[in-house]
Amino acid sequence: MKRVARILAVHAAILATLATVFALWAAPGVQSEPTPSWPEFHGPGRSNVAPETGLLKKWPKGGPPLVWKYSQCGQGYSGVSVAEGRLFSAGDFGDVECVFALDLDGKLLWKSPNGEAWHGASPGSRTIPTYSEGVLYHMNPHGRLAAFEAKSGKELWAVDLKARFDARHGVWALAENVVIEGDKLLCMPGGPKGRVVALDKRTGATIWVNTETEHTAAYCSPVVVTHAGVRQLITMTQKSVLGVDVETGKLLWSAPFVPKSPQNALTPVYHDGYVFVACGHSSGGTVLKIDHEARTATPVWFREDLDNCHGGTLLIDGKLFGSSCRQGGRHFYCVDFLTGKTIKLDKTLGKVGISAADGMIYALNHRGTMSLLAVTPDGFEIVSQFELKKKPDNSYLAHPVICGGRLYLRCDEDLYAFDVKAKPSVQ
Repeated sequence: MKRVARILAVHAAILATLATVFALWAAPGVQSEPTPSWPEFHGPGRSNVAPETGLLKKWPKGGPPLVWKYSQCGQGYSGVSVAEGRLFSAGDFGDVECVFALDLDGKLLWKSPNGEAWHGASPGSRTIPTYSEGVLYHMNPHGRLAAFEAKSGKELWAVDLKARFDARHGVWALAENVVIEGDKLLCMPGGPKGRVVALDKRTGATIWVNTETEHTAAYCSPVVVTHAGVRQLITMTQKSVLGVDVETGKLLWSAPFVPKSPQNALTPVYHDGYVFVACGHSSGGTVLKIDHEARTATPVWFREDLDNCHGGTLLIDGKLFGSSCRQGGRHFYCVDFLTGKTIKLDKTLGKVGISAADGMIYALNHRGTMSLLAVTPDGFEIVSQFELKKKPDNSYLAHPVICGGRLYLRCDEDLYAFDVKAKPSVQ
C-alpha cells in the first residue's frame, strides 16, 4: 500500500508540474510562437512583402522541396490566404464557384458555394478570401459578396452587389479582393447606386455609399493608408485613381488615369504622399503626388515602358520593382520610386507575378518558370530558377505567397506547397 501511495504521489507531482508549465505558457505576457498569417491579398497591409525570415537564399537544383500538391482547386486564378493554420482559396466547379479551406498538410477541410461560376472571358475564379477575426469575405465575379465562418465554411451573410448597388464591371467581371478596415468591409461595385461602399463586416448592412465618381469598377484591389492624418482607401476605376475617406465615404481626391487597354488591375503603391499606378499594353506607369487641398493628384513622372497587367509591384528601400507586359518589349524593372530613373532592367524573366520576403523577390512567370531574385544595392540578381509544368500564356497569374516557411503557387486546379525555410547548418 505504501508503494502504491508513493506511485500516486509521484504521478500527482508530475501532473502538477505539467499544469504549472501550461499555466505559464498560457499566462498573459508569455508569448507562444505566432501562427503564420497571410490574411488577405498581398498580405498584411497589402505591401506584398511577407514578414518571413530565415528563408533560403538559394534553391537546390530543380527547386526547393515540394511538400505537397493539391489538385482539386477548381478552375480559376485565385491565390491563397493563410490564417488559423488553414489555407483559403476559391475555384469554379462546373456552374458553381466555391470557397474552400485546406489544412497545412494540403487536406480539404471544407468547401462552400458562393454563387454562379464565371464562364465569360478568362473563365474561372478571380479573388482570394479576405480573413478577419474568424471570418472570410469573398466576392465572386458576378458580384455575390459573402461572409463565411473560417473554421467550418458556414455562410454567415451574403449581398448581391448588382441588386443593391447596380454594380457595373468590364469584360473580365468583378475581380476585387475586398479589404477590411475595423468593422467595415470596403469594396467598389462601380454602380450608379454605389461606386465605392462600406458594409458592416458582421452583417453586410450598408454603412455608407459613395456615388461621387462617375466611372465603373476596374479589376483593382484597393489599399488602405493614412495620408494627411486621414485613413483612406486608394483604388482605380476604369479611368481614374482616387482616394475615399474610410470613415465617411467622402471622395478626398481623384485624378485621371485612362489606359490604352481597359484593365487597371494593379493595386496602387502608396508611400509618403505619392502613389504609383500602371496598366498594361503600353498604357505605362506613373507616380502621382496627392494634393489634398486641391482634391487631386499631379504626375511626378510617367514612363510608357513601365506598364503592368496583373503582376503586381513592390516598393523596397525606395526602389520600385515590377514587370512590363508590352509585346516585344517585356522586361522586369527596378526604378527609383520618386524619379522613375532606371536602376536595372532584365529581359529574360518575361511576364511575372511577384511577392517578396527576407530580402528576396519571388517571381512566377505566366507560363510556369519560378525565379528567386536577391534585392541588391544596384537592383536585383537572379540566383535560382526551376520549372513548373509548362502552360499556355497567362496560366500562372496568381501571385506567389510566402508564409510559414512555405512558398504557395496556384495554377488553375493545382496548388503547390514548397519548403523554402533555411535549414540550420551542421557544425
